[in-house]
Amino acid sequence: MKHLILAPLRGFTDAVFRNAFQSHFHGVEEAVAPFVTSIKGQRIKPSHLKDLAPDDNRAMPVVPQILSNNPDEFICLANALVDLGYREINWNLGCPFPMVAKKMRGSGLLPHPDIIDRMLDKTLHGISGRLSIKTRLGRFSVDEMDRLIPVFNRYPLARMIVHPRTGVQMYTGNVDLKAFQVCLTRLSHPVVYNGDINDLATFQFLESGFPTVSGWMLGRGLLANPFLPEMIHSKGRLIGSRNIRFESFHDDLVAGYSCLFSGPGHVLDRMKGFWRYFAADFPDGRQIMKQIRKAASLGRYRQIVATVFDGQDRWE
Repeated sequence: MKHLILAPLRGFTDAVFRNAFQSHFHGVEEAVAPFVTSIKGQRIKPSHLKDLAPDDNRAMPVVPQILSNNPDEFICLANALVDLGYREINWNLGCPFPMVAKKMRGSGLLPHPDIIDRMLDKTLHGISGRLSIKTRLGRFSVDEMDRLIPVFNRYPLARMIVHPRTGVQMYTGNVDLKAFQVCLTRLSHPVVYNGDINDLATFQFLESGFPTVSGWMLGRGLLANPFLPEMIHSKGRLIGSRNIRFESFHDDLVAGYSCLFSGPGHVLDRMKGFWRYFAADFPDGRQIMKQIRKAASLGRYRQIVATVFDGQDRWE
């Protein structure tokens, strides 16, 4: 089954990216948005929901994600999102960053199945939409899943998105496919695989090994090669000029962030971040990245990128 989902990468896969991607590429059925953090006192900040404004999210189905360890705050935020028209809310139990985990949010909750149990019990009685979870195999050890799976199975979750690493691994080391197989076998909910799908061969290997997976989440591999979803669906065959399509996509990103941000410096910083991924798929990517890092203005950045596109035949 090739149900492909765009991963929630904070600072990258926001509404501007989602809309530009959907205008130029194909193959992604839905996106999980980067997390929104609940606020103390059951308050809603309109600025927190800006990226999830319904009028800006019509290009593809979107599932909002919440980072929280407080059921009352979660319920307040989740119901505000349901009121905007979102039918499914995702709970982030996977964020590996220490500053998040040390506050017992994201993967920092995984060593505490009792807290997760109480959170789910109260939350599912308080929200009007469906709830799904994005998780890792544990914070410190995959053995933590032994105590978590029975908790997850007690509740009517829409699905489980599993990244087969621990939180302390961050994004280093290998994914643990044996531990993922255990989750796939023991979880009573539909399971989505998330982690290190960077090329067609890897996807085909995983698909053959886990035929019962309900969906596949693409993140950094898609940023580096936005044609990857189409390649997965068509087994590598693509139609049209990829150079022209990628350049048009890039230009739409710049235009979108120019409208979103207050000044060109913010646009430049955002685009430099994207090129950490884009450059990886160019034969001379290291040299391109070096030039882009040196760009001190958005105008200079545009000149460098125009030269890059004029001189590239990487996909043709």
